[in-house]
Amino acid sequence: MGTYTLKSIGTSTDYMTVEREMDDGYVVRIIRDRDGYDEITTDFISKTLFDSCIRTGYIKKVEEPAKMVVNA
Repeated sequence: MGTYTLKSIGTSTDYMTVEREMDDGYVVRIIRDRDGYDEITTDFISKTLFDSCIRTGYIKKVEEPAKMVVNA
């Protein structure tokens, strides 16, 4: 499913990666920047809550950067 940024307060950038899809939701890994160290948690989010977070802008999908081909 991909990687998403979480809306956060201040200048920290927090990320959420969908690890596994289940019938009623997703298992996600959340990485939060806590004053220079990463706080990593694994949790469950329902499909209803996930869809609501997308609609409201609380989470936004991170676009994969285009791969560059370099001729040597």
